[in-house]
Amino acid sequence: MNLVLGEPPGIPPLTRLIDQAMVDRYAIAAHDPNPIHRPSPEAYAGPFGRPVAHGMLVLALVSEAMTLAFGLRWANSGSLKVRWRSPAVPPITVTCRATLKSAHEGLAVYDVVCEDPTGNVLLDGTASARFL
Repeated sequence: MNLVLGEPPGIPPLTRLIDQAMVDRYAIAAHDPNPIHRPSPEAYAGPFGRPVAHGMLVLALVSEAMTLAFGLRWANSGSLKVRWRSPAVPPITVTCRATLKSAHEGLAVYDVVCEDPTGNVLLDGTASARFL
């Protein structure tokens, strides 16, 4: 956690690989047997033509980046408002970036984006947390 008294933290980019093994583990943990997340006939016949990762695996990068910056303040005061823009097709390397948008009365608001190595936006929106 890198909080400086009176200032919102800077948040460095966070990059993670989302592979099929991670998707499979998440499906079990989340009790989500949807075949669109597995190499299955349904996934290949579906709207993306292949298996896609759960959107929550992409969103988790935002939460991890905010947790690293804010610690328990994120758990106690954090909020997210995002939109998924493109599917994440495993294996995919995803980078989350958070840019400070505003800081007022102890609340920091960041523009957040998760994208693939080509710059294709998978998710964007805002994340906010109290820094005072």
